[in-house]
Amino acid sequence: MEIYKDLSNPKSKEFEKLLNSQFTKNKNLEEGKIITGVVNKVTDNFVFLEVEGLKSEPILDINELKSMGMIDKAKVGEKISVLLERLEDKKGEVLVSASKAQKIQGWDKLVEAYEKNEPIMGKITGRVKGGCIVEHIDTGSLMFLPGSQISDKPLKDISHLMNEPQKFALIKLDKVRGNACVSRREIISSFKKEDKIKIIEKFKVGDIIKGAEVKGYSSFGCFFSVNGELDVLVHLQEISYSRVNHPDEIFNIGEKHDLLVISVDKEKLQVGCSVKQLSPDPFEQISNYELNKKYKVKVVKIMDFGAFCELQPGLSTLLHSSELSWTKKNVSAKKMFKVGDEIDCVITEIDKEKRRVAISHRLTIENPFEIFEKKYPVGSEVEGVVSNKNDYSIFLKIDNLDIDAFLHCNDLTYNANGEEELLKYKNGDKLKVKVLEIKAAEQKIRVGLRQTKPDPFNWFKDKKIKDTITVKIVSSDNKGLVVRPEGCEMDFIIKKSQIAISSADARPTRFTGGERIDCAIAEMDLDKRKVSLSIKLLEEIQNKDAISKFSSPLSGKNLPFSSLSKELEKKDKKKDE
Repeated sequence: MEIYKDLSNPKSKEFEKLLNSQFTKNKNLEEGKIITGVVNKVTDNFVFLEVEGLKSEPILDINELKSMGMIDKAKVGEKISVLLERLEDKKGEVLVSASKAQKIQGWDKLVEAYEKNEPIMGKITGRVKGGCIVEHIDTGSLMFLPGSQISDKPLKDISHLMNEPQKFALIKLDKVRGNACVSRREIISSFKKEDKIKIIEKFKVGDIIKGAEVKGYSSFGCFFSVNGELDVLVHLQEISYSRVNHPDEIFNIGEKHDLLVISVDKEKLQVGCSVKQLSPDPFEQISNYELNKKYKVKVVKIMDFGAFCELQPGLSTLLHSSELSWTKKNVSAKKMFKVGDEIDCVITEIDKEKRRVAISHRLTIENPFEIFEKKYPVGSEVEGVVSNKNDYSIFLKIDNLDIDAFLHCNDLTYNANGEEELLKYKNGDKLKVKVLEIKAAEQKIRVGLRQTKPDPFNWFKDKKIKDTITVKIVSSDNKGLVVRPEGCEMDFIIKKSQIAISSADARPTRFTGGERIDCAIAEMDLDKRKVSLSIKLLEEIQNKDAISKFSSPLSGKNLPFSSLSKELEKKDKKKDE
């Protein structure tokens, strides 16, 4: 036991190293060196190696080999280079790493190429701030390519350079940080101008280049590779006779197409090509088509904003999403068509100068709003089903026309608050409404529910201000009375201040529900649908009439209304006698 207590001191550690050395047969095996192991066993998760001189078998995680692209090495008998990290860990196992060995070997190769000033093979795998990441093809080491070193001239688009094996020059190595910088520009600049001229001189205007490969796009055209020795640009205007917004609408990366040489610039070392000029201009056939006539068109490409269609091969036009349906404003072409479908369309515009043809699919069927207008003119009544609603309105489906009629909450009822009345309705409810307004061009239909019934305000048409009417008390509260004129289907409020001349008598509690009383019309504006009623005004009118009829100009001035009424009754009785 005392022996184990002493293992923590420096002398014990020296003993441990000596002990470990006895377990290794090969005295040259040292931690931190790259060694070679032979695969002697492979399982689903691990690869077992045999290394001469080690007391136990090193084990590699098979996922490590997969991430390195070395899964083909996971076979019995294959040799794998690994970094010997520990001769023995706490579990008594040998620790090795294939990925670390690869990095070390890769760095050694980079150092060798840098010292000899030799180019290396790599490929651009991604973009980062200030440049790109380049992967060394031989070792998988990652290097930085500054943006200024990509080319000898500015490039707006480098998509055609991505993942393509090509030469790079090593311009900086930092062994301490493990960083490497490369340059593509130096390789390009190293080409002799005479060699480029020789390549350009192979071409002349009118030549047809067979099987040029699509390498990349830009906003102004498409790049093609010719035999891997020359990149040529086909300008956007030379791609197709039809309007093209971007090359990806026509071409896919890796496709091969024939090109027509239309220009050769030996000074700029550029060759201009065209795709569309290899075939006759299909727009010359537009004279065979008539405006406002229906034709069969073929859907060739579907976009978010519509679909590209062909009137005939090469003669294409855009069917915009706004021209797909009368009723569905934001409908997607993907929900209606698929590539290859032949559909009916009407030509709505032909502009030979702008080489533009506009078509419409919705015009092939009659406008459902015009059908509605013919069947249900303004003033007619129609039944609809509630399809949707919001805080202020209801939308009704009418017949099978797939159109919505608009019903505002103010047109629901004469008697109640429209927004409160709106809460009573739900999807699926059937309503009989009156057509109030039709705007077929704007695709709008407005209907009303209250308009199907007589307007309660019509009751006041033969009435005027100060007229006496009889009302029935519906309810009362501290604010006043709720009353309904006899023969009218609408309730009105008599405010507390309008109940009596005397403030002591202006008590709503004096009245009971169902009681009939007289009042006067205080205000009336039928255009604004406003009527105010007052008991107080009626008393004032009766008081004034009584004074003028039965008394001298000076009598009754200081008499209360109640006492004056009693005196007037006495005078009336005497007259009757």
